[in-house]
Amino acid sequence: MTTENTPVSTDFIREIINEDNRAGKHNGRVHTRFPPEPNGYLHIGHAKSICLNFGIAQEYGGLCNLRFDDTNPCKEEVEYVDSIMEDVRWLGFDWEDRLFYASDYFDQLYDWAVQMIEAGKAYVCDLSAEQTRQFRGTLTEPGKNSPYRDRKVEENLDLFTRMKAGEFPDGTRTLRAKIDMASPNLNMRDPVMYRILHAEHHRTGDKWCIYPMYDFTHGQSDSLERITHSICTLEFENHRPLYDWYIQELGIFAPRQIEFARLNLTYTMMSKRRLLELVRDGHVAGWDDPRMPTICGLRRRGYTPEAIRNFCKRIGVSKVDSVVDIALLEHCLREDLNKRAPRVMAVLKPVKLVIDNYPDGQIEEMEAINNPEDAAAGTRLVPFSKVLYIEEDDFREEAPKKYHRLTPGQEVRLRYGYLVTCTGCVKDPATGAVVEVHCTYDPATRGGNTPDGRKVKGTIHWVSAAKAVDAEVRVYDNLFTKPDPGDVPDGQDYRVNLNPKSLEIIPAAKVEPSLASAKINDKCQFERLGYFSVDKDSQPGKPIFNRTVTLKDTWAKIEGRGAGGEG
Repeated sequence: MTTENTPVSTDFIREIINEDNRAGKHNGRVHTRFPPEPNGYLHIGHAKSICLNFGIAQEYGGLCNLRFDDTNPCKEEVEYVDSIMEDVRWLGFDWEDRLFYASDYFDQLYDWAVQMIEAGKAYVCDLSAEQTRQFRGTLTEPGKNSPYRDRKVEENLDLFTRMKAGEFPDGTRTLRAKIDMASPNLNMRDPVMYRILHAEHHRTGDKWCIYPMYDFTHGQSDSLERITHSICTLEFENHRPLYDWYIQELGIFAPRQIEFARLNLTYTMMSKRRLLELVRDGHVAGWDDPRMPTICGLRRRGYTPEAIRNFCKRIGVSKVDSVVDIALLEHCLREDLNKRAPRVMAVLKPVKLVIDNYPDGQIEEMEAINNPEDAAAGTRLVPFSKVLYIEEDDFREEAPKKYHRLTPGQEVRLRYGYLVTCTGCVKDPATGAVVEVHCTYDPATRGGNTPDGRKVKGTIHWVSAAKAVDAEVRVYDNLFTKPDPGDVPDGQDYRVNLNPKSLEIIPAAKVEPSLASAKINDKCQFERLGYFSVDKDSQPGKPIFNRTVTLKDTWAKIEGRGAGGEG
């Protein structure tokens, strides 16, 4: 690859690649991979890795593989494989013909294990899992050699062959690398290479009853695929010496591993194990619950791939762990939806507004702007009638100061409609709740114009009662009440921080008739209320909307900007 095609360095990973290219390493070739384990659904943290690996390959004119590190048949499922491929595609990336599985390499990995036994670098150990932990030592104390460490090569080969043949029960024997039980790096203290698991694999079936450990698989898989830059998160930094040791002992192609800090997000749990607990224990409605940080959950909530890619680009990569404010993720979404989402009118908690001097039975068509940020979006016609629905919060019988909505004697603008003046209300005699608000309109103010130039401070939205479409609206908030969900008192776990108000279901919202034909995943801005997306549970003529994000943009305020164009 020529220097001209090398992007300007924007982070330490790209600078490493630039230096490798300048030195002629790999002849300028850049080949990365995204290597998920198919034991759960991907989340926003994985999106950072996907964008980084596929993005770097695109920038340098290189290649990126999708490889499933499927070494644990007890936790892996085809469902997860399919969901991961869907998520990567949805984010906008294509592995083309480079779909691989670690299980593709099981035969080669077995042969390499035999090679290491023959070289005296691996042995079969009969210690139980608990005994192995006890012999391992601690961060301050060296480990002890296994009593089986000095078995002869012939005995190790025989036992390993019999392990493969299924002669021994689960957990009775392992194959371990012979390195250094006194190493300050615990990963180098004779790590397990193979364990016995009489479990059916989702791809290889019952061919194998021994399976390689992740640490014996990951680096060699990279080597087999001729990966030039193996980009991992920081928790693998202490594993790198072990990967390098295996590759050196086997004498095979050596990728360069580079570690970066994983994504931590406020109000968000990233542990795959804990996310599984939330699903299993019914705290959420599934992996794609819109409150989940999974990619499928974000997609269902209404996030766009463009917003997530932009977020990943903006947070960048570093070598230091930090926590990103979820407000930045929401800001990136608003930036994207502000440009593309059509504006519509919807009333979530409706109360009737009766215009007493408006002609009975008359329906007008009012011209409404689809998106002020997109000139090509054009306009639509919205029906207007004598009886409308407005938000119950847009009327106060006794209003506080600076309340610019409907209150007796006050004039407001109905968006795209007329100026109206409130004259009073009707209450339910049993409950005292307001059931109707009454007003009069000024016929000279059609379209919200004021020919006489008078000032009107308040503008509210509405829908025609005669033409409104019934809809369910699901209002989502953060799943946890604390920025750090793991911050809990002694003796308690993260679930005490679950937000009991993370979902509010509004069953009887009213939306304008243009939304009757809304399709699943369609996105729009409910004027004054936020951005919404059509949920997969919707039925013909009865849409269900998920609130994707509010209009209020705290990140924009932090950066000294307004929300802009979201009126």
